[in-house]
Amino acid sequence: MVFLNRSFWIESQQVFRTSFQLKNRSILHWFPGHMGKGVKQMQRKLKSVDCVIEVHDARIPFSGRNPECFQTVSGLRPHILVYNKRDLADEDLEGAIVSKHKEIGFQNVLFTNCKDTKCKGINKLIPLVQKQILSSQRYNRSEIKDYCLMVIGVPNVGKSSIINTLRNKNLLKRNAAHVGAVPGITRSVGEKIKISEDPLIYVLDTPGILSPKVPSVDVGMKLALCATIPDKEVGIEMIADYLLFWLNKHGNFTYTDYFGTDEPSDNIAELLTISAIKKNSVMKVLDSEGKRVLRPNVNVAAVQFVDAFRKGMFGKLTLDVDEIYSPDKRSSHVMYRRVDIFKR
Repeated sequence: MVFLNRSFWIESQQVFRTSFQLKNRSILHWFPGHMGKGVKQMQRKLKSVDCVIEVHDARIPFSGRNPECFQTVSGLRPHILVYNKRDLADEDLEGAIVSKHKEIGFQNVLFTNCKDTKCKGINKLIPLVQKQILSSQRYNRSEIKDYCLMVIGVPNVGKSSIINTLRNKNLLKRNAAHVGAVPGITRSVGEKIKISEDPLIYVLDTPGILSPKVPSVDVGMKLALCATIPDKEVGIEMIADYLLFWLNKHGNFTYTDYFGTDEPSDNIAELLTISAIKKNSVMKVLDSEGKRVLRPNVNVAAVQFVDAFRKGMFGKLTLDVDEIYSPDKRSSHVMYRRVDIFKR
C-alpha cells in the first residue's frame, strides 16, 4: 500500500491542476421538462401539506441545493433538512455543517443512512416532524387530524428510499415509492403514501428538482459525480477526470492502490488506460487502414473508477469541504482524514 507523507502532498500541489476546466458548461444545465412541471404540481399541493422535508446528499451538503426554489415550495411551513447517504460522507464534518446552517437561522438538520435499520437520524425524523407541526400554524388544516408531509430535493439523493424506510419501519409494509440508482425515477408528484399510524402521517413523493442554472463548474461536476445529473449528460470520462482532480486537490491518493500505480498522477487518460489493460477490458475499433484492432476500453474503466467512488472505496468523502473550512483548517483536516484512510 502506498503511503505519501505530508511534505510530498504539499509539494505536489504545484504539480496538480488547481482548477478544473470545462469547455462546454451547458452540459451541466440539466433541467428536463418534468422538473418544471413538478415544481408547479408541488405548489398546487401545498394547501394539503403540513411540513416539508428536503433531502440532500451528505457528500455535497451545499452544492446543488436550491434554497430559493425550495423556499417557494415550502412557503411558511416547517422545513426539515435531511442529509442522506451519511455512510458515504465524512461524519466528522457533520457538526460544522449544522453550525453553518444555524448561522443563517436554519435549525432542523438531520443526517441519515437508509441502509442502517438503527439509524438515529431516521428514528428522530418522525418525532421532529410532529414537534415542528404542533408548534406551527396549520392554517386551513388546523381541524384535520392526520399530517401530510412533502419530500423534496435534487434527483437521486434518496427521497423515495427515506419514504420506504419510514413506511417499512413504522407500518412493517413493503415499499410504496419507486427507487433507482439513477436520477429521474420519480417524474411527478405522486399520491399520498401512509408512513405512520400513530401519529397518522402521509407523505407526498416528488420529482428531484435541480436549479436551471448551475453556479459553477465545480458545483456541476460534484452534482454529476454524486449522480444527481445523469452520467450520459456530462460524459463518464469527464466525471472520472473531475474525481481525479478532486482527490489530488485534497491530498487523497488512495486511488494509487486502486489503479496499482507507484505514484499519483494528474493524467486521467493514462490511468484509465492502465486500468483497462490490467483488467483486460478491450474493445474492437477500426485503425487508419480500416482493420479491426483491439484497444483498451477506457470508457468502461471510467465507469468502474467513478463507481468505486460512489461505493466509498476512496474513503468517506464530503466533496464540499472547501465550503466548510477555511484553507488553513482545511489542509490539516484533509491530511488527517487521508492518513486515517491509509491505515484502514
